[in-house]
Amino acid sequence: MDKKMKYGDLKLEIDVDEKNVIGVIKSNKFGTTKSEEEVIKEAIENPIDSARLKELVHEGETVCIVVPDVTRAWQRTDKYLPKLVEEINAGGVKDEDIIFLSATGTHRSQTEEEHEKILGKELSKRFKIIDHDCLDKNNLVYLGKTTYGTPVSINKIALSCNHIVITGGIVYHFLVGFSGGKKTILPGIASYESVMANHAMSLSKNFGGGTYETVRCGNIENNPIHIDMLQAASFVKPDFMFNVVVDKDGAIVGAVAGNYISAHAKGRKMIDEKDGVNISRKSDITIASAGGYPKDINLYQSIKIMINAREATKDNGTIVILAECRDGLGGDAEMQSMFLNFDTSEERERDLREKYSISKYAGYYFCEGADKFNVILVSSLDPKLVKRTNIKLVKTIEEALELVYKTNSKDATITLMPEAANTLPKLI
Repeated sequence: MDKKMKYGDLKLEIDVDEKNVIGVIKSNKFGTTKSEEEVIKEAIENPIDSARLKELVHEGETVCIVVPDVTRAWQRTDKYLPKLVEEINAGGVKDEDIIFLSATGTHRSQTEEEHEKILGKELSKRFKIIDHDCLDKNNLVYLGKTTYGTPVSINKIALSCNHIVITGGIVYHFLVGFSGGKKTILPGIASYESVMANHAMSLSKNFGGGTYETVRCGNIENNPIHIDMLQAASFVKPDFMFNVVVDKDGAIVGAVAGNYISAHAKGRKMIDEKDGVNISRKSDITIASAGGYPKDINLYQSIKIMINAREATKDNGTIVILAECRDGLGGDAEMQSMFLNFDTSEERERDLREKYSISKYAGYYFCEGADKFNVILVSSLDPKLVKRTNIKLVKTIEEALELVYKTNSKDATITLMPEAANTLPKLI
């Protein structure tokens, strides 16, 4: 049994008894014999529940292509956008009638260099990118409310075009279940108020309840954030979607195109086949690594370990997280405040409800995890940064295991997650 796990630039040997290990969770093999170009071409030419894009658009019409921002560079937009433009041109639409709008959501505006990274060198010579501004009320159009009461205001530029094409990539997402698809509309090109109203549903309806039970990775069933986003997208009705699936090395191994609902459903199945790992039972102890640097560059990036490891661990069980965090807590001041300024989950939850933000929620989720589980963090972090939480910080895996067996018997069951940032355990 390979019991080595990455930690920063190192590989650590996890010295546990193999007879106690009930599972080693790794991504499933999801290879393809096709090149990236073939994967992209096949998806564009065989859309799901839709005519081809070149048949949907016509000469004299305007097309808005909504693209991810640079924080989603892993989606390899520079690889597939040229193919989409070719398809649109084939439908008779001229370059001057194509607009690129970046779905920045609540993120900052981007530099010219970042725009070039999104478009690629060749397209950058032909097109410019407009960054969505969620706070620019003059460039937003109010369309109505969802059944959850979320006010839906969407970028005016997109709505003024004859056609809207949404692009991106699909991975597990800790709020909406899966990224991609309708997420390009809300939060991508929606108002700040729309985004906050939607994301605030990640908390239970009543104070003290913490996170909403069905708001989690890989789940869309009764997930209010997913359903609310779908309703928001129904005001816009994007004409066409193109989303990619990438492997752990960043190569495009899958793509879906066509109807933004049914094509996304097929993409979700790909993600489950690749990164969803069925387990028959949860363990007393889960030892999890993000996969080394840069995935464990800071604690904010390591949130994915906590999200996925919780799914493999019994209630009140022990989670050992290997995350070097050479750059400290990471995230922004709001995320860091969850660690630095509060002593209890109730205090954190109250602050989060008063002024919700995604970054604060990420910090809250990590701290909440340390209240629900026995969390031991192997890290180079300054202990002062987590002293107001229930996270137990140690410097070595040996120290961590010593703590583990103070509260667990030598026969306690163990799950190893060497790729915890990318793999989601699914109890069957």
